[in-house]
Order: sequence, then C-alpha cells, then structure tokens
Amino acid sequence: MKPIWFGGKLPLDEMNATHDRTMMGAIGIELTEYGDDWVRGKMPVDERTHQPFGLLHGGASVALAETLASVGAFSTQNPDTHAAVGMEINANHVRPVREGWVYGEAKMETMGRTSQVWTIRITNEKGKLVCLSRCTMAIIKTGG
Repeated sequence: MKPIWFGGKLPLDEMNATHDRTMMGAIGIELTEYGDDWVRGKMPVDERTHQPFGLLHGGASVALAETLASVGAFSTQNPDTHAAVGMEINANHVRPVREGWVYGEAKMETMGRTSQVWTIRITNEKGKLVCLSRCTMAIIKTGG
C-alpha cells in the first residue's frame, strides 16, 4: 500500500512539540508511530485523565481517539490549503483502566475529497480493548 500522508510522512516529533499548550499536552497524549494508513499514540491514566471513581474518564478516551483521527486526517492534506476538523465521533467503552497507559491506533477507513472516516482502537498495557471509536472528519479548504 502506498502511504496516504501528504509529503509521504508524518513529522511526529514536530507535532508532539507543538501541542504543549493544547488538550493533547494537558492530558499527556503523545504521538508515537505511524504506518501507511494508521497513526498511534499513548495517554497516561492518572489524575489528569481519571473520573471521580479513579477510573479512566470516557471523555479522555474520546479525546485520545479524536486527536489520533485528527492528526491522521490533517496529515493527508496540503497544510497550506486544507485542514481537518471533527464532524462526529462515537465511542464504546468496554473495559475500565485505573492506572498506567492506554494506547490508541487510528486507521483510515475511507478517504473522500470532503470527508474521512477513521476507526480508533484503544487498548490497555496488556493489549486488551478499552475503547472502540469511530470518527468522521470534515476536510475544509483554508486557503490556496
């Protein structure tokens, strides 16, 4: 398969460095690796991402899912002319996590001219499914 990324690659180090004053930085999301049509990241399960009962907050899982889908979708576009924004996201939370890390992988399902659909699987440190999410991204023209 030919990579779907604009310019052939994702500059993960640059992306991680520029997100320190965003939700991504506030809750500790890190982009870790990518392949031809997927991007991976991780997020700590700690006081920043807990709900009141000491479990991973479902909203934190959704934030990780949408971050990965957004990074993926944006990275398929010419950044001088287009951006990617979330249109819809859903999530099934299937396993609680109290501590450690969760790992997400967003995979492109379909790439159209004006929208994309991504599936995101979030797993715990043992590789067990924690959350299954799907995110639809809108591709918008920004210039050029």
